[in-house]
Amino acid sequence: MTRPARIFTWIFTSLITVLAILVVVIATFDWNRAKPLLNEKVSEALHRPFAINGNLAVQWRTEPEEGGWRAWVPWPHFIAEDLTLGNPDWLKEPTMVGLEKVEFRLSPLPLMFQQIVIPRIDLTKPTASLNRLADGRANWTFDFGPKDENAEPSKWVLDIGAIGFDQGNVSFDDQTLKTSMKVQIDPLGKPIPFSEIVGKASAEKAGGAQDYAFGLKAQGRYKGQPVSGTGKIGGLLALQDASQPFPLQADVRIADTHVVLAGTLTDPRNLGALDLRLRLAGSSLGNLYPLTGVTLPDTPAYSTDGHLLANLHAPEGARFSYEGFNGKIGDSDIHGDLAFVASQPRPKLTGKLVSNQLLFKDLAPLIGADSNAEQKARGGASKQPTGKVLPVEEFRTERWRAMDADVSFSGKRIVHSEQLPFNDLSAHVLLEDGVLRLEPLRFGVAGGNLASNIRLDGRSVPLQGRAKLTARGFKLKQLFPSFAPMQTSFGELNGDADLSGRGNSVAALLGTSNGDLRLLINDGAISRSLMEIAGLNVGNYVVDKLFGDKDVKINCAAADVGIKDGLATTRLFVFDTENAIIYVNGTANFASEQLDLKITPESKGVRLFSLRSPLYVRGPFAKPNAGVQAVPLALRGVGMVALGLAVGPAAGLLALIAPSGDVPNQCTPLLEQMRAGKAPAAVKAKK
Repeated sequence: MTRPARIFTWIFTSLITVLAILVVVIATFDWNRAKPLLNEKVSEALHRPFAINGNLAVQWRTEPEEGGWRAWVPWPHFIAEDLTLGNPDWLKEPTMVGLEKVEFRLSPLPLMFQQIVIPRIDLTKPTASLNRLADGRANWTFDFGPKDENAEPSKWVLDIGAIGFDQGNVSFDDQTLKTSMKVQIDPLGKPIPFSEIVGKASAEKAGGAQDYAFGLKAQGRYKGQPVSGTGKIGGLLALQDASQPFPLQADVRIADTHVVLAGTLTDPRNLGALDLRLRLAGSSLGNLYPLTGVTLPDTPAYSTDGHLLANLHAPEGARFSYEGFNGKIGDSDIHGDLAFVASQPRPKLTGKLVSNQLLFKDLAPLIGADSNAEQKARGGASKQPTGKVLPVEEFRTERWRAMDADVSFSGKRIVHSEQLPFNDLSAHVLLEDGVLRLEPLRFGVAGGNLASNIRLDGRSVPLQGRAKLTARGFKLKQLFPSFAPMQTSFGELNGDADLSGRGNSVAALLGTSNGDLRLLINDGAISRSLMEIAGLNVGNYVVDKLFGDKDVKINCAAADVGIKDGLATTRLFVFDTENAIIYVNGTANFASEQLDLKITPESKGVRLFSLRSPLYVRGPFAKPNAGVQAVPLALRGVGMVALGLAVGPAAGLLALIAPSGDVPNQCTPLLEQMRAGKAPAAVKAKK
């Protein structure tokens, strides 16, 4: 053998010997001797105490699934027992995480490229205590940067593929959310197929989600409200493969809100996205605000079932979509799509909602017009005072600046009572920086329509509000379908209102209101039975005194009312009937809810009119009383002593008369005569 050959053989043999010795040393090395150094280095990297208190061992195994020559490369499998990770020094509780055992394998080849690749970590009996203080400091936030600010960051990259776990306990205490929870995790014993929970179709759409392997039990408080619930999760949290969904299922009660969800978490490393079937139920949608931060109206009890999609890292901010949901609010159905984006400067809610049959009573909580018992059932704090008609429950304007909204709503059929179904409702709800607008809010009623634009400025203290309403073409025979004398009528009701006020409730807004109200009815009829249908008990007395027990034809009824500081004063209020002209004068005080009206009849021509004294209607809105004035009627025409004052209102009311083909409007001659300064009764007498 030549000298170079001997040298090469010696070098090769030496290397093999060194490698063999190294393998033997590594294979037989007592890794517990490395624990002090390892604990020190990890503690230094995490900036908090870390310790492996039990045995530390390394087992070398090949990975046949690697394929090719890589299948012959042995991988180290680390097994560490009794591990603890401490809290930062600003927390009194010493331990954040405890583990009975940790197992993981390390890919050796990427180490040459400064990559730490761990395909999977298995945790045995984990315990964790997660805490966040009121100042925002959280113990789950780690500072991996070097202590020396001038030092360069490490070039090493950590890559973890998945995390497996078994029975464990997690406590969560967040002072910023006023939340304290304890969660217990237990193996199910036998895995439950994902399709068994969500259905076969949803499972196929999810794309091969793993089975449910663990059950959850949770107890505590969320944002100050009691929480209890159960759930199920998968057994392996894939951190690298975003296409492998992690299954979730939960049935949770938070105060009076019931949440049931089932679906998947995708991109779990970044908590990137959710795809869930979500059912919600509770006593009022308004009660979701403390839980979600989404401003919703007060409602009767509700339930919904829909598809929730969440993209927590959307460019404009976390986005949540509740798609294709169906449900009920009170006794009304509700369907639609909603989207909530955590954008800046304020989050925004958008969507389209529809109800096929909406009961009018289910709208009452929107303005606090439901009963005290119903308010209590939905968690309302307001108590409607006895004897008060106008709702005093205050709008929650402090919530209006928490988000913006652009939501359209349509009700295909609205039921007020069996006798009077509304045709439809459409509303466009806009909320921007504390200003709530309904532009427009429309009802289809009795063959006509009621259109309104409402603006409530919640930035002002108290709230500033304005409402413009227009009623056109209400057909009287449809408005009172059970009143036979009206069924042959071609008459209509038309009206306008423009009101503004200040205050945080309907009662306060009307009690300070200013504006005008005009109303016109032609070709109708009136009787005691009509008053009973309308629920106007005082009207029974008045009609009985004026006309007795018979049906009376109304040629025209016209009202022009001015409102200042909550006091409504009649400028013109007149009924033209077949045998008399009825004048109404007086006030309605919305602040004190008191009526003070005088009703003065004037007989037409030679026809005798039995009542020889005016009537009065006085007292609270809730229970007014009526009677006969002590002063008898004076000469005929007393109701038009101030006829000149009616000229302006009569001209304004003429604008409400809409063309109706060949059918004459009975109000036209009455108002034209009054605009000309002529007494209608006298004019009638000449005919």
